[in-house]
Amino acid sequence: MNTIEFIRMSLQQGQGWVVGLVSDMKDAPLTSPTPNGGNHPLWVMGHLTYSESHLLHDFILGDPNPLAEWKDVFGNGTEPVTDASKYPALDDVLGRFEEVRGSTLKVLDSLSEADLDKPSKAPAERQQYFGTVGQCFSAMCTHFVFHGGQVADARRAAGRKFLMA
Repeated sequence: MNTIEFIRMSLQQGQGWVVGLVSDMKDAPLTSPTPNGGNHPLWVMGHLTYSESHLLHDFILGDPNPLAEWKDVFGNGTEPVTDASKYPALDDVLGRFEEVRGSTLKVLDSLSEADLDKPSKAPAERQQYFGTVGQCFSAMCTHFVFHGGQVADARRAAGRKFLMA
């Protein structure tokens, strides 16, 4: 297995786990994972979608993020709220995620192993974590499963049994 295959596998596994958990919460997408709040499933899915699009377009391709209008709702540093009117519908978010992930995989499939070491277009203050194309793809993988745990906790807070052991 080469690095590109590993990244593709990691993206697909994370997608299967997290989208499965989020989809199970369609009837309760604003459920907080703790009694003290936290990142609910709708915010998590929107944040992951916005962030992946940001990494792909702004940092890897150097294009404007087509989801720029989501920055104030789902961008880094935003706080989830329980007012559904502040968000797009979960089905819309899941649909946009599918579009973004399709674009991500298309770009990944166009790369060589050497391309992963090329510098990204991330700003200087973000170079430590996103300085190469490979680092951007790595962040997509780890970011996805990091937030997946929050959705698993929200499911438990909603009284659902675990899906995997």
